[in-house]
Amino acid sequence: MGKTLKRSAAFSALARALAAGSRGGPSLGARLAALPRMIRATARGEYDGGLRLALMTAATAYIVSPVDLLPEIPLAVFGLADDAVMVTWLAGSVLAETERFLEWEARRGSTIPGHVVS
Repeated sequence: MGKTLKRSAAFSALARALAAGSRGGPSLGARLAALPRMIRATARGEYDGGLRLALMTAATAYIVSPVDLLPEIPLAVFGLADDAVMVTWLAGSVLAETERFLEWEARRGSTIPGHVVS
C-alpha cells in the first residue's frame, strides 16, 4: 500500500508540474536549472533533499543500467513497462522536488541570517 501511494503521488506530481508550467508556474527550464543548485545545497547540508536525491539517483541508475529486474528481450512489453514506470516516477519526482527546492530557495532569500539573542 505504501509503495502504491508513493507511486501515485509521483504520478500526480508529474501531472501537476506539467500543468503548472503552462499556468505560469516554474518552467521546465527553470526546474532543470535548479537541479545543480539543489544538489549543491543538499551536499552542503543546507537543504533536506538527501534521501529524495538518493532515490532519484538510484532510479536513474536502474533506468540506464543494462541489468534489469524484468529483462526486455524475453518479456517484451512487460520488460519495457517497468522502465516506463521508473521513467515516469523519476520525472514526477524531479519536477516535484525542484518545485519544492525553488520554493525553499525563495523563502530562504527573504530571511536574514543571524542568531536569536535571548
